[in-house]
Amino acid sequence: MRVLLWHVHGAWTTSVAHGDHDLLVPVLPDRGPDGRGRARTYAWPERVREVAPEELADEPVDVVVLQRPHERELAAAWLGRWPGENVAALYVEHDAPQGRIAELHHPASGWGIPIAHVTHFNRLMWDCGDAPTHVLEHGIPDPGERFTGELPRAGVVVNEARRRGRVTGTDLLLRLRGDGLPIDLFGIDSEVLDGQGDLPHDELLTALAQRRAYLHLNRWTSLGLSLIEAMMLGLPVIALATTEAPAVLPPDVALVTNDLDRIAARCRALLDDPEAAREAGRRCRAHALERFGLERFLADWDRLLDDAVARCPAARPG
Repeated sequence: MRVLLWHVHGAWTTSVAHGDHDLLVPVLPDRGPDGRGRARTYAWPERVREVAPEELADEPVDVVVLQRPHERELAAAWLGRWPGENVAALYVEHDAPQGRIAELHHPASGWGIPIAHVTHFNRLMWDCGDAPTHVLEHGIPDPGERFTGELPRAGVVVNEARRRGRVTGTDLLLRLRGDGLPIDLFGIDSEVLDGQGDLPHDELLTALAQRRAYLHLNRWTSLGLSLIEAMMLGLPVIALATTEAPAVLPPDVALVTNDLDRIAARCRALLDDPEAAREAGRRCRAHALERFGLERFLADWDRLLDDAVARCPAARPG
């Protein structure tokens, strides 16, 4: 199929790009949020092609993948076809809802198209009305077992950590640092918190693998792809028992708790014992390979696309 989707989440799109479909990503001169084009820090295959808005009307798009509410109007204007009516469409929801639980209505709930959530927790929390819903759990390419643990430090990956604040546990990171734990922060704008910056993806993975543990301090987000990557690299992980983490990180694999004292103690124990860290990391890697393998993800992705096309009578044949 020819799939139109915006470059919103680089890591997630990288997994999608490993499938058999041709991806069209809008590109604008300023490469802003609505037209980033191809990724510059991830390795994407040639089947991911940049397309300017004025060129899209001539493209035989089979299905539109929406990830933000305003993309529906953009797609209609640029394609000349309304997603869900004149062209097949689905909405991939990456985030947990924000606000009071009685008011968590999904913006696409009345559009008549399928909504795919990346975790069961998110599907449970969003009110999607009568829209058909699915769960498309994460899956990533295996980066290989790179763990060296040569640096007795913990790693955290958060984009825009200062802006996202308590949602991503930035305050917890600062508190643990203040208690003497050596923690390195990676991600976009991480420099404002004495972080390591936004490295090219492969360099980031190598740098993470040099750390002796990975901390997942997110209070209220979807399950982070960086957490899954850390496990596949062979790092031992410690996570807050929030959102989807307790369901996908069994206690024999990782410490999952909301007790900051236990988090700090486990982190110190791993930093002080490289062999224990290596063994715990091996268990994490084995679990991640089984639960978050790319083959399973792409099979689920194919079924999701087929379902979206089947629900749209005017859809082009794939």
